[in-house]
Amino acid sequence: MMLIPTHHFRDIERKPEYLQPEKCVPPPYPGPVGTMWFIRDGCGIACAIVTWFLVLYAEFVVLFVMLIPSRDYVYSIINGIVFNLLAFLALASHCRAMLTDPGAVPKGNATKEFIESLQLKPGQVVYKCPKCCSIKPDRAHHCSVCKRCIRKMDHHCPWVNNCVGENNQKYFVLFTMYIALISLHALIMVGFHFLHCFEEDWTKCSSFSPPTTVILLILLCFEGLLFLIFTSVMFGTQVHSICTDETGIERLKRKNQPRQRAGSWQSVKETFGGDFSLNWFNPFSRPCQPEIPSDKDLVRQVASLSDTDYAETTEEQSEETRDEDSVEASFLKTMPVLSLKG
Repeated sequence: MMLIPTHHFRDIERKPEYLQPEKCVPPPYPGPVGTMWFIRDGCGIACAIVTWFLVLYAEFVVLFVMLIPSRDYVYSIINGIVFNLLAFLALASHCRAMLTDPGAVPKGNATKEFIESLQLKPGQVVYKCPKCCSIKPDRAHHCSVCKRCIRKMDHHCPWVNNCVGENNQKYFVLFTMYIALISLHALIMVGFHFLHCFEEDWTKCSSFSPPTTVILLILLCFEGLLFLIFTSVMFGTQVHSICTDETGIERLKRKNQPRQRAGSWQSVKETFGGDFSLNWFNPFSRPCQPEIPSDKDLVRQVASLSDTDYAETTEEQSEETRDEDSVEASFLKTMPVLSLKG
């Protein structure tokens, strides 16, 4: 149960029309564990296809322009193994980040029967998302693309066509890390290849014509530099979010809401799956499975009843659209709802 500070209610407004639990369809029967998750978003699917295309393009240039034509077989074999391994891990991490449920809250559980079963006491509230008709646990946010509330949602990334949340943040971090590594590796190999071609005849350092070789290498150089910068920044922000136990949305909103945070090392272990091991870098190993919130975890405690009364006298002045509903204990009698700014 979470204690809600007084100032938090200054953003609350009464929205009785939001509370229509009879319109909430009961949540579907949960599917089997491991059921594939996929978001049908045109932009996200296009970005995911572009991601794979760019990685495969880099693979083509590295193998058929630089390594296979090289007469230094040891150099070609070592770099070929390293680059292909990193590319495989990057694409595997991308698939896991895209096809893993990021931590979706059960949809449609904000029914009258369920709220009554919570037996709210005076001063207790639960938050309902009017968009997906879900009772929202602490630190959950609604994603307009996934059309679901996601636990510990950091952001929605079109490049993986999914939200980055509680269950797939590890895979997203690995994806950004491996993409940054193959980008750096490709840039280094391009540099060595240019030096080699300048010292020798261009017709002998590649199986393609010199103009084609130059164009392919310049495009790979541009792609590698761009993605090295982008994924390095994303990797850094994700590691910072994990260590501070603060998601990107929470950092942007900067709510001065007291919350017990996990220690940096504890948060890292929860994200990557236990104590430090090679499984941290394995996209096929699961992170620590979070405990499924119980019904009691959905109930939050206000600081005092007077705080709620104060909120109800000031919320009518606000005309902003809110993302959440707060249902008071008096719901059982009068069924009021307080819409809380997301």
